[in-house]
Parts: sequence; structure tokens; C-alpha cells
Amino acid sequence: MTTVLTTVLQVLLALTSIVLILLVLLHKGRGGGLSDMFGGGASSNMGGQSIAEKNLDRLTISTGLVWVVVIVLLNLLTRFDI
Repeated sequence: MTTVLTTVLQVLLALTSIVLILLVLLHKGRGGGLSDMFGGGASSNMGGQSIAEKNLDRLTISTGLVWVVVIVLLNLLTRFDI
């Protein structure tokens, strides 16, 4: 049973890692970093965020939380050999 759970969590970790990378890359550059070097700062808008950006933020945060929970569960399974 534990090997099945471990395998499922490892697959979920891989999927959430890929999704999290893609979601972070979709965010608009805020300036002051590497995005300015490649011209991202020139189109930066100091106004409010759009609905799409707020939804992207929420999706990124929720995916990040799932990612962290999966890592903690995998660590607990490995440490205590449940």
C-alpha cells in the first residue's frame, strides 16, 4: 500500500512541479530583475492588476501549496516508513 501511495505522490509531485514552472513563467515581469534586461520593464504598467492576473496568482499559489503538501507527505512516508 505504501509503495502505491509513494508512487502516486511522486507522480503528483512531478506534475505539480511542471505546472508550477509554467505558471511562474506566465507571470508578467514586475521590473528590477532579469525581466528588465530583456525589455520587460519597458512595457511594465503601474496600474492595477487585471482579472486574469489575479486568477493566475491564485492558481500559482494554490499549485504551490499542493506542491509543498506533497513534499511534506513524501518526507513523512520516507522518514517513518508508514
